Amino acid sequence: MPIYEYVCDACGFEKDVIQKMSDAPLKACPSCEAEAFRKRISAAGFRLSGTGWYETDFKTGTKKNLVEKGESSKPSESKPSESAAS
Repeated sequence: MPIYEYVCDACGFEKDVIQKMSDAPLKACPSCEAEAFRKRISAAGFRLSGTGWYETDFKTGTKKNLVEKGESSKPSESKPSESAAS
């Protein structure tokens, strides 16, 4: 369920409310009980959970292979030089 931000135009009281999208918007302020409670327009927040999405998930054919032949998908490991060992 989405979280909506509400603000009262009469007293300035602010509250975040979890509501169904089909629920009617709240009108009465819980603080001053005036009929001036309204939804505030704010940035939508969302959370991506799970293993993640990758660029190659929905590609087909040659577009799916992004790594060139001969290249490794893992970062290269650096080996210590022989002169540093002496």
